[in-house]
Amino acid sequence: MASTEETENTEGVDVFVGRLDPEMCVVTAAAGGERAGCLVGFFSQCSLDPVRFAVWLSEANRTFRVARSADVLAVHLLARDQRELAELFGGQTGDRVDKFAHVRWRQGYGAAPVLEDARAWFVGRILHRVDGGDHVGFVLDPVEWGGPRESRHEARPEAGEGPLLHLGDAGSIRPGHPAH
Repeated sequence: MASTEETENTEGVDVFVGRLDPEMCVVTAAAGGERAGCLVGFFSQCSLDPVRFAVWLSEANRTFRVARSADVLAVHLLARDQRELAELFGGQTGDRVDKFAHVRWRQGYGAAPVLEDARAWFVGRILHRVDGGDHVGFVLDPVEWGGPRESRHEARPEAGEGPLLHLGDAGSIRPGHPAH
């Protein structure tokens, strides 16, 4: 049982975390003939020179199981109007559903699955894996990047052109992976 001091400290952190509304992304991986992808709320640029990013994957997630054997990961930004894509990668588990059968994707650098309808994406070579508790951080060196392949010169904006998807937009998506 937690002490009163530990409970008070946790409540303080909960207040802090509750004020955050980070951007969400979809991380995809391929290794050993398997593909996987999940919705992620823990990611950030972590170095300016050289540019590096870190993404944190839950150990309970199938994507983590594939990523731990991968050499590269692909990180995709979604727009708020791409909720269906967020629900697929956040609310379904690859243990039961082939998520890639429902989206347009291609192989990127190092065979990383790249979602063609993401607002922006990059493939990063995995430099380090860091234990962070119930998540593992993957430090990435971006080696390939881009955005949707559709023409940008149409009269109306394409899906994925609006503001980015944030945690507050995806808060009602129940994680597809099993709980610990």
